[in-house]
Amino acid sequence: MSSPWLHVPLEDYEGHMLSPEVAQLDVLAVLFREVLDYCHPPSVVILGIAGGNGIEQIDPNVTRRIAGIDVNPEYLAAVRRRYSALNDIELYCADLAQQMVIMPPVALVHAALIFEHAGVGRCLDNAVQLVAPNGWLSVVLQLPSPASAGVAASPYASVQTLKPAFALVDPGWLKETLEARGFRLAQQTLRPVAAGKTFWMGLFHRGESLAR
Repeated sequence: MSSPWLHVPLEDYEGHMLSPEVAQLDVLAVLFREVLDYCHPPSVVILGIAGGNGIEQIDPNVTRRIAGIDVNPEYLAAVRRRYSALNDIELYCADLAQQMVIMPPVALVHAALIFEHAGVGRCLDNAVQLVAPNGWLSVVLQLPSPASAGVAASPYASVQTLKPAFALVDPGWLKETLEARGFRLAQQTLRPVAAGKTFWMGLFHRGESLAR
């Protein structure tokens, strides 16, 4: 079964995420910057990189290896064009919900709003196995909101086709699951976004949490 993301043009996705009803791209970029400032990772992979939102937050003098994974090859082509100055950026086309990604592990895996769409089966397995020993996994989840649906309404009809596959993930369940797999929660934060929604971000260390 093909991914519904293959039928969502990048301009529709970004228009949806930038629309006043949603207004999430800037928040996600700020959260990514907070993770980078905390971890100072020498290498990072972004799961569901889409058009590359947040790459501009990376300091290439600190993070020398940058990789991104997405199911839509047109998204990856856009990242390549937009960030052509990053000659060594690694881009992998793969369906994280269906395929295991084989690549060298990294110091930081960033998974923002990916598990709601790709599930917590194969996609979570990918996230875990891509984290190097003593590395980090940062996760952004959307919390339940009585004021707004999972996929917010917007003028972009193609984005609305993602609704049937969208499912919220409970942060408590994720913390327990990752702890059983050798990850410890180092910090967590809540961030309000448009339409009465809230993002939860958890930063997990592979091994014992590090005192800061």
